[in-house]
Amino acid sequence: MELNDECPCKSGKTFGECCGPIISGEKKAPTAESLMRARYASYVTGDIDFLRTSATRAVQEEFDEASSRAWSKAATWHGLEIIRTEDGGENDKHGIVEFRALYTARGEFCNHHEVSRFVKEDGGWKFDDGELVGERPMVRETPRIGRNDPCPCGSGKKYKKCCGKNEA
Repeated sequence: MELNDECPCKSGKTFGECCGPIISGEKKAPTAESLMRARYASYVTGDIDFLRTSATRAVQEEFDEASSRAWSKAATWHGLEIIRTEDGGENDKHGIVEFRALYTARGEFCNHHEVSRFVKEDGGWKFDDGELVGERPMVRETPRIGRNDPCPCGSGKKYKKCCGKNEA
């Protein structure tokens, strides 16, 4: 990516004015949001090393470079939408950034919606943790009926021989 190109984080600035100097290490991200933008831009540009180094030590220990690189290469990135920030200013020690990263992978449009936590560590902002939004496990509202349980229709037959016989 050229420094005069539009920044992939969709800030309205050029890459050289926005995320480029943060990713290259020329300057530190002044806010949690600016680090989030640079992390998104590093996926777009394939600078996976920045993803590792812009995280806390604990996250760096668990960082999976191969899968991050694969995701970066496999996706067509469409933009970043910052939904909200909480703290994360130049004088704060903690910050939260809720965002949507939009991309296409394997022909499917994806909306990665996350709330990320950032901390100031060694004088600079670091990614600490993130939680996906809207990804909730399915919770069954009624008990599961076993194949050999009595059929709930009241026929007196086993479920597998009655209402469950077409399930397979």
